[in-house]
Amino acid sequence: MAGKKLKSHSGASKRLRRSGTGKLMRRKAGRRHILTSKARDRKRRLKGSVVVDKTMTMVVNRLLPYNL
Repeated sequence: MAGKKLKSHSGASKRLRRSGTGKLMRRKAGRRHILTSKARDRKRRLKGSVVVDKTMTMVVNRLLPYNL
């Protein structure tokens, strides 16, 4: 008999996604509001997505049991 299905953490599923190679990707913090006081090069650095740190991948994988 199969066990119960696990639910994905809805907050984590909204914030994270898988790359083509299976790595977890996240957005960088600090580019939502009050952008006028931030320098242009700083805003440019905050663009795009980055890989989730390897120390956090195990925690995040538990929040997303079926790999998005």
